[in-house]
Amino acid sequence: MSGLVLLGVSALLGLGAGAPLCLSRQLRMQGDYMLGGLFPLGSVGDTGLGNRTQPNTTVCTRFSSLGLLWALAMKMAVEEINRGATLLPGLRLGYDIFDTCSEPAVAMKPSLMFMTKAGSRDIAAYCDYTQYQPRVLAVIGPHSSELALVTGKLFGFFLMPQVSYGATSDRLSNREAFPSFFRTVPSDRVQVTAVVELLHTLGWNWVAAVGSDDEYGRQGLDLFSSLANARGICIAHEGLVPLPGAQGLRLGMVRGLLHQVNQSSVQVVVLFSSARTAHALFSYSIRSRLSPKVWVASEAWLTSELVMTLPGMAQVGTVLGFLQRGAPMPDFSSYVQTCLDLAADPAFCASLEAEQPGLEEHVVGPRCPQCDHVSLENVSTGLLHYQTFSAYAAVYSVAQALHRTLLCNASGCPTQTPVRPWQLLENMYNMSFRVPGLPLRFDASGNVDMDYDLKMWVWQDPTPELRTVGSFTGHLQLQLAQMCWHTPRNTKPVSQCSRQCMEGQVRHVKGFHSCCYDCVDCKSGSYQRNPDDLLCTPCDQDQWSPDRSLRCFPRRPKFLKWGEPATLLLLVLLGLALGLVLVALGLFIRHQDSPLAQASGGPRACFGLACLGLVCLSVLLFPGQPSPARCLAQQPLLHLPLTGCLSTLFLQAAEAFVELELPPRWADRLRSRLRGPRAWLVVLLAMLVEAALCTWYLVAFPPEVVTDWRVLPTEALVHCHVQSWVSFGLVHTPNMVLAFLCFLGTFLTHGQPGRYNGARGLTFTMLAYFITWISFVPLFANVHVAYQPAVQMGTSLLCALGILATFYLPKCYLFLQQPESNTPEFFLGGGPGEARGQGGSAGGEETQQKEGTRSSVTSPQ
Repeated sequence: MSGLVLLGVSALLGLGAGAPLCLSRQLRMQGDYMLGGLFPLGSVGDTGLGNRTQPNTTVCTRFSSLGLLWALAMKMAVEEINRGATLLPGLRLGYDIFDTCSEPAVAMKPSLMFMTKAGSRDIAAYCDYTQYQPRVLAVIGPHSSELALVTGKLFGFFLMPQVSYGATSDRLSNREAFPSFFRTVPSDRVQVTAVVELLHTLGWNWVAAVGSDDEYGRQGLDLFSSLANARGICIAHEGLVPLPGAQGLRLGMVRGLLHQVNQSSVQVVVLFSSARTAHALFSYSIRSRLSPKVWVASEAWLTSELVMTLPGMAQVGTVLGFLQRGAPMPDFSSYVQTCLDLAADPAFCASLEAEQPGLEEHVVGPRCPQCDHVSLENVSTGLLHYQTFSAYAAVYSVAQALHRTLLCNASGCPTQTPVRPWQLLENMYNMSFRVPGLPLRFDASGNVDMDYDLKMWVWQDPTPELRTVGSFTGHLQLQLAQMCWHTPRNTKPVSQCSRQCMEGQVRHVKGFHSCCYDCVDCKSGSYQRNPDDLLCTPCDQDQWSPDRSLRCFPRRPKFLKWGEPATLLLLVLLGLALGLVLVALGLFIRHQDSPLAQASGGPRACFGLACLGLVCLSVLLFPGQPSPARCLAQQPLLHLPLTGCLSTLFLQAAEAFVELELPPRWADRLRSRLRGPRAWLVVLLAMLVEAALCTWYLVAFPPEVVTDWRVLPTEALVHCHVQSWVSFGLVHTPNMVLAFLCFLGTFLTHGQPGRYNGARGLTFTMLAYFITWISFVPLFANVHVAYQPAVQMGTSLLCALGILATFYLPKCYLFLQQPESNTPEFFLGGGPGEARGQGGSAGGEETQQKEGTRSSVTSPQ
């Protein structure tokens, strides 16, 4: 509907009917301070200037409606400032606008014109340009980075402020190379950052990157490559598209690049290109019927009518990109219409001719001959272009700087000598200014901070609509529900070399690209710290983790706890052993004067039982959390009482051996010593030897509390560490020697018929001892270190129970069940001779004479 209205207005005004306008004469206006303008009002066509052999005048044949609208935006801003009283009251700005033809060679001529001395066409050579007054105070433009990189060097030498409304190259932020350059559009770095953030958010880490073979495309690709790699985005294919008119060899490279992209798994292509180069690329893509992709567009071609209207463009896939968000200019359409109305008025055109004779046209040629044949219909499609506001804002930035330089206030500007460009430049660094509708600020690099809208092409025949589907204001915000994809069922395309790893997996990179990988599980003891990790992070020694873990957990201390089932079972065994020891000790004390008690050693038997009770109690040092005192006390408190018990048994064995195996004369002499007080010296000596070994063990190789972090998967083992197993074995040596001597002395003796055979019980006692401790060695060596305290605890209790069961409990049985056998004749014998005669014969051939008087109860073994 709006298009019909514009066409109707054109018909009423007679525009486009062939009558020449004087719009080109409106591109210059005198003022107290002049601003230069560089705008792409036309172009030289597809051939470019590559065949130019002489530095003659270049004719711009094609017309650019956008360039004209940007120039009119500058004109509108100047006229607004001149009419208003806020900026530069009492002063008048002027402008001088020239065509660049989008070519650096063409843009240099008006740039040189701007630098000529005021009132002339000459540029003088001076040693000091401080007092030099050029024709213009500042320059607005040019629109492209390629031109700005050329003109910026020239203006930078003279410190002429230059404010571009479209040059986005990040190289222009270099203050050393371009000290006077400013722009009212963000740097490409911001746009590329937004593109990388978009790819990362949508999970596209396997992309192709293509750029036009010019400054804009090359610089865009370099920026994208560096920022994409930092975010883990891999570029599968990368290449430059030659400008239109390139040789066939380079076009063949483009065909090869597109075919590689088409045959790979890449579904997303990032294209940094000018509109003309993008048009050529898509033309070939459509002719070759390449498969649809997601095309992430740069600002330069996202809104280009040249690309949007390309036949078959709807089949290339999904197009989206970021577009600078400016402020609305509601009065601009009516202003353009007013300019066209005046351009058709002969009286107005005549007044312009009289006021502004175009002397410089003899140098630079006609400003814009095509502009005099334009109609509103020609320019209506670009009235809302985003860069229109940027050109408009550029004028306000210069006006604000001049206002500050002249120290203007609400009443006017003080009269002073004319401001020179370098003086104006001082007030533009880090300057904040306000454009109607939007506050802006130049940073230290001359850039402005502006937000971006994410636009997506939504096709509505014959051209696409630009739908806003997100924004970038330092961080990305997406409206996923508004997005329309080219895929079946409108599903979001996937562009990844490898699938996303699951939690607890890291990437094992294959080849050169970090995005192509195998997913490897993190083993126990390590974890995945970040989703993009290439290696699993090991846990600290005081931590553990299961397989495929995302974090580590603290290790709990592990030791033989009191409440564990094994400990409870051993405590029950301890209670049984202690109970039996107390019962036996009570019976021996009660019957201490009986022949059986005397034959078993008398007080020594009670001492042995007491030591056996201490052996049982020593096992209470093994459960519970180990401490240095516990570790030091365990072995001495176990082996010293055991030595005391075994030494009493050794005396019993020696007494039996002497009585039964030695001649009477020797036996009488030794028996009194073995049964007298001197026998306690043997016990003392054995215990002193054991105490000496234990002391040496504790001093030379003291056991210490050790926390082992690796022996258990999820716990930290706290145990008493034995530093020397040799010293540990030597502590057992005295007991082993005593047990061996007991066994050797009793195994070789023969009992007397009708008499109690105590040697046989001692033999079984020593066998029980040896079986217990010999079994302990391989069991202790092979069992897990966490269970070694329980093994030692159980072995000690079984040893005590073995001694009880084979030596003491049979005698308790006789005390209780067969008291009639507790006689001197049965346990002590009638005399030494009888004892020897009956027990010392080798063949045992003598018959017993008192068979009738002997008790029918046989002695226990």
